[in-house]
Amino acid sequence: MTIKQSRMKFAGVIVLLVLRIASAQSQSNAQLSPADLVKAVIRSELNTSDVTEIRWKYLLVKEVDGKEETREVETKTGSLDRLITIAGRPLSAGRQHDDTERILRLSHNPEEQRKLEQTRRKDAEQCNAFLQMVPDAFLFEYAGESGDRIKLTFQPNPTFRPPSREGKVLHEMAGEIWVDAKQQRLVSIRGQLVNEVKFAGGLLGHLEKGGQFTVKQAEVAPAHWEVTEMAVNMRGKALLFKTISVQQKELHQNFERVRDDLTMSDAAGLLLKQALIAANH
Repeated sequence: MTIKQSRMKFAGVIVLLVLRIASAQSQSNAQLSPADLVKAVIRSELNTSDVTEIRWKYLLVKEVDGKEETREVETKTGSLDRLITIAGRPLSAGRQHDDTERILRLSHNPEEQRKLEQTRRKDAEQCNAFLQMVPDAFLFEYAGESGDRIKLTFQPNPTFRPPSREGKVLHEMAGEIWVDAKQQRLVSIRGQLVNEVKFAGGLLGHLEKGGQFTVKQAEVAPAHWEVTEMAVNMRGKALLFKTISVQQKELHQNFERVRDDLTMSDAAGLLLKQALIAANH
C-alpha cells in the first residue's frame, strides 16, 4: 500500500467516523421528549381501542381480597366464563352444576348479555378517560432503556387540575412507565400514592398514602397487545366511615385466538365441552 493510499484510507475512516457521529447526534436531536413520547403512546393505545378486536380464549386467575378464583373466558361482544377452581381447589359437583346453569342461562338471555356489554363499554370508557389524563397529570423523565423498550419515571404535575375523582387519585401518584418505542405501545405502568387522597375534604372518604397499582401488557400476537397483569392495593375510608380494602390481582394467560364471529351460544358450547373433558380426566 502506498503512502497516498494509506492517507486516503485514513481519511475515509475519519469521514466515516464523522458521519456516524453526525448520524448519532441527528438521532439524539430527533428523539422525542419524554412528554411527547408518552403522548404518542397514549394516542396509539386509544386508537387501537377503536379497531375491531380479535377474539381470545384465555385463562384468568383472579384474586380479590384474598379469595382466588380461576376462570376461563370467551369473548365476543361480551364475555362468557367458566369457573374452574376456587382457592386452587376444583369445584364440588354442586358448584359445577350451578356454574353450568349460569353459563346456559347467560348464553340464552339477550337482556343479561346487553347488561354485560354495557358494563364492558363503561369499563372501556373509564380506561380511556384514565389514559387521556396521563400525559397531563404527570411530569416525565427518561430513566433507561432495554432494546426497543424505554423506561420513564413520573411525578405529579403541579399545574394539572383533576376533572374527576379518578383524576384526583391519579394526580397523587408517582411511579414508572415502560413503553415499546418502536410500536408506541404501553408495556407497563406502576404507580404509588405519594399523598393521602381526600374526597370533599375527607367527608366522603379518603385513600391512604402508599396505595399501589400495576398494569402490564404484552404482544400476544403480532401487533396485537392485551393486558396480562393487573394489581391494586388500596386502603382507606368511605362515606359513613366504611373501611375500603381494594386488594385485587389478575393474571391473563394462555391466549388462544377464536373465531371473530363466535356467538355467546358457541362460546357456551365450547366452555361446557371443555368442562366435560376436564371432568373425565
